[in-house]
Amino acid sequence: MEETNELIEQRIRKLDELKQLGIEPYGAPFDAADHAADLAVKYGNSSKETLESDPASCSLAGRIVAFRDFGKAAFAHIQDCTGKIQIYLKRDVLGEKHKLLKKIDIGDIVGIRGKLFRTKTNELTVEVEAFELLTKSIRPLPEKWHGLKDIEIRYRQRYVDLIVNPEVRENFAKRSVIIKAVRDFLETKDFIEVETPMMHQIPGGATARPFKTHHNALDIDLYLRIAAELDLKRLLVGGYERVYELNKNFRNEGISTKHNPEFSMLEFYIAYKDYNFLMSLTEELITDVAMKAAGTLKIPYGDDIIDLTPPWPRLPMLEALEKSGVPAETFSDPDRAKSWARSNRIDIPEGSSLGKILDEIFKEKVEPGLVQPAFIIDHPVELSPLAKRKPDNPSLVERFELFICSREIANAFSELNDPFDQKKRFLEQVEAKQAGDEEAHWMDEDFIRALEYGMPPAAGEGIGIDRLVMLLTNSQSIRDVVLFPQLKPEQ
Repeated sequence: MEETNELIEQRIRKLDELKQLGIEPYGAPFDAADHAADLAVKYGNSSKETLESDPASCSLAGRIVAFRDFGKAAFAHIQDCTGKIQIYLKRDVLGEKHKLLKKIDIGDIVGIRGKLFRTKTNELTVEVEAFELLTKSIRPLPEKWHGLKDIEIRYRQRYVDLIVNPEVRENFAKRSVIIKAVRDFLETKDFIEVETPMMHQIPGGATARPFKTHHNALDIDLYLRIAAELDLKRLLVGGYERVYELNKNFRNEGISTKHNPEFSMLEFYIAYKDYNFLMSLTEELITDVAMKAAGTLKIPYGDDIIDLTPPWPRLPMLEALEKSGVPAETFSDPDRAKSWARSNRIDIPEGSSLGKILDEIFKEKVEPGLVQPAFIIDHPVELSPLAKRKPDNPSLVERFELFICSREIANAFSELNDPFDQKKRFLEQVEAKQAGDEEAHWMDEDFIRALEYGMPPAAGEGIGIDRLVMLLTNSQSIRDVVLFPQLKPEQ
């Protein structure tokens, strides 16, 4: 810390000296017509002789990430948003601007104009003819930026992480490609993008604990949304047939490598279809996005290669449990299910319904083995208060969860459009909430009213964008794909 403070003080002294020389250390705009990567592509095959006979002029701006001073000349590398390029600075060419070189530090942002040439080692380099200091960096960049003790600093100071780790910038650039590919795919399928409120009087559309806030002018409590589902289904009632929203959800839950309390979610709804249609559409969507973002359907992830080639297996939830060694007699008896779970060291909250118990067992016994893509279908009705029952087994619903890399990527179902059944299930959720289940769904009378006007048969789906990006960038933690993840307050 003392060394860092001393380096900062040295840089502040240089800042003052620059001002005394009449040089503004936080300069004016600069016309950077070129980028490092573009120059490498355009002139990467140009020989030394070609560049000498036909010099190519360029202008760039970027951050100095390496600097070597040899007295009469200096070499440096500057880094812009596309990559790095070497620059060569000769004091006799720079004239009065040569005074700047003694005041330059790694981390400073500069603008340069010059001509391209190749050094004796054949490195493409800009011989600088004009040089401007655009921003003086006061804090030194870290020389080493790795190891477990630095992980939280990387997330907390993402701006430094982006400067010194090019692969981090590449991952977030790929995130943008993925999101654009999702939008492009849905729009080719005639979906329209909509926006629905982030603040709700009644948090609905999922079973989750919400964040609470207060609106002063209306003097009412509001909740940050946990899902966009109910508003999007209201749009189906209103006559839209294909809608989607790409936006944030907020859930007041734990933080882990899979969970961030603020996360990006795609939700889309389509009239006159069911969950079988959505399984095929999901395969098509994710493979299309993977090809655009990664160029392959065989995705490296940790020690595995994830094969996204469709079709993906469709396995009923109870069948998956039985294959994992869970006795079939537990599927209809809450006491047996709870006893079996506890004998296998699976914690079951008091008051849990049979469906909730089976879900906890599933998370422990089945989920870890779902590395390759698989649809888990037909869940207990208690877990899915907004899904349509299976006609041949009303204790189950037409729902699927897509698992890849042992984590849920998507959740979808044939939508319940019977207002009487929906109200009954909401009331059951209210009872569960009163019994202590903080994640139980709330009663939403207006949504019931909307269903009473008539919602067409429909299917809807949510896809976790952050988890999809994790898969396609080989990222092991959700914090690696969220620019500013939620952290404990800095000590």
